[in-house]
Amino acid sequence: MISCIDLRGRSLSRRELLAALPRAEVDVEAATASVAPILADVRAHGASALRELAERFDGVRPEHVRVPADVIAAAVDVLDPEVRAALDETIRRVRTVHAAQRPQDFTVELAPGAQVRQRWIPVRRVGLYVPGGLAVYPSSVIMNVVAAQEAGVTSLAVASPPQKDRDGLPDPVVLATCALLGVDEVYAVGGAQAVAMFAYGADGETADDGAVLCEPVDVVTGPGNVYVAAAKRLVRGVVGIDAEAGPTEIAILADFTADAAHVAADLVSQAEHDPLAASVLVTDSPLLADAVDSELVARVSDTKHSGRVRTALSGPQSAVVLVDDVTQGLEVVNAYAAEHLEIQTADAAAVADRVTAAGAIFVGAYSPVSLGDYMAGSNHVLPTGGCAHYASGLGVHSFVKAVQVIEYDREALDELADRIVAFADAEDLPAHGEAVRARTPTKA
Repeated sequence: MISCIDLRGRSLSRRELLAALPRAEVDVEAATASVAPILADVRAHGASALRELAERFDGVRPEHVRVPADVIAAAVDVLDPEVRAALDETIRRVRTVHAAQRPQDFTVELAPGAQVRQRWIPVRRVGLYVPGGLAVYPSSVIMNVVAAQEAGVTSLAVASPPQKDRDGLPDPVVLATCALLGVDEVYAVGGAQAVAMFAYGADGETADDGAVLCEPVDVVTGPGNVYVAAAKRLVRGVVGIDAEAGPTEIAILADFTADAAHVAADLVSQAEHDPLAASVLVTDSPLLADAVDSELVARVSDTKHSGRVRTALSGPQSAVVLVDDVTQGLEVVNAYAAEHLEIQTADAAAVADRVTAAGAIFVGAYSPVSLGDYMAGSNHVLPTGGCAHYASGLGVHSFVKAVQVIEYDREALDELADRIVAFADAEDLPAHGEAVRARTPTKA
C-alpha cells in the first residue's frame, strides 16, 4: 500500500537526500493560468462575478454573497452542545497561546538625545480564508481569527465556500464559529475568487450587497487547494499572504519503542484530508515498519474515507523511509521539513530539540497531530512543501509589522555629522550629507 525507501548504509549529500524523499507533485505555476482570469473577472465585476463563479465551481448561486448577520448569529442556536463545548475549549486554548506570542516594543538609547524605538503595529484589515471542499474546517476559523484578534487587528473578514445543500450559505458550524468569535463579516465565496475579493475588494450587485460589497484587505491568510495557492501567488505584493499552502503532510520519526497502532492511525489521519496528502514514516526499525504496514491494511479498509486515504498512502508523496539510526533519521526529517512532525522515539524530547525544520513538532506517544489540529492551543495553519526550512506557521506575527521610530536631538546628530558626510561621500551621494549639514551648520 505504501512504498518503501531504503536509505540504510547510504551517505547522501543534501541534494541527493532531497531528491530521494517523497513529495506531493503540485504545480502551482500551472494553476496560475486557470486562476488569472478568475482574478481579473472578480476585480472587474465584483459581486456579479462572485455569484457566477459560485454557480460554476460550487453548483449554487448564493442569494447573499455576504452572509446576513442574523444568519451568522442564529447558527449558534442550532449548534450541537458537544460541538459547542469543543469549540469553546479550542478557542480558550488557542487564545491563551496566541496572547503569549504578542511581540514587545522596545527602546534603545544609543547616546544622550539619540533614541531608536521599535513598535509592533497590527495591519488594518485581514481576509481569512476557510476551505470547504472535501471537508469543512471550523477549526481553521479559530486558528485564523484568534491569531488576528490577538495581534490587535480590528477589521476581519472571513470567506468560505457556499454549500449546495445549504442554500448557498457556508457550512453552519463555520458560521457558528464566526459568531462565537464575534465575527459578523462573512462571505459565501470559495477558492481563488475569495482571494481576489479580499485583494482587490468588490462592488455590490444588489441593494442587499450595498454599493461596496467588500473592502480590500492588507493580508490574506488561510489554507486551501492549489488554486487558492496560485491566487495567493498572483496577488502577493498587492496584499501580504501567509504562504502558498500545499497538500497536508505528516512525517513521523519513530524507533522500536513506538506503538505501531499509534503510528498507523496518525498516518491515516492526515491521509484522509486529501488524495494528495503526504504520510511519511522515518524509522530505523524494520520490525516497526512491517507492523505499521499490517496496521494500515486494516485501518484503511475500516475508515470512512478509505478511497481517499488509500490514494494518498499509495501515492508518490507517501513512503516508509528506512534509516540506520535516529541520527540519520533526524537528517532525513530536517531535509524533508514536514508541516507536521511527530517524534515517537526513546527520549523523544531530546530528539525533538535536534529538529531544525518543521512546521510544528509533536513530542511523544500522546501528542498526535490531531491534537494540534484542534485543541492543543498551537496553530494548525503551517508551512508545507518544504517551506518549513524558512517559514513559520500562522500566528500573531503574521498580522503585525515592525516599525522603527528614530528620534535624535540636535546635539546627537551633530556628534555624527562628520561621519555621516564621509559615508555619503563614499557612496557618491553628497546630497545625503548636505541634508545633515543643513541641520548642523557649525560642522560645515
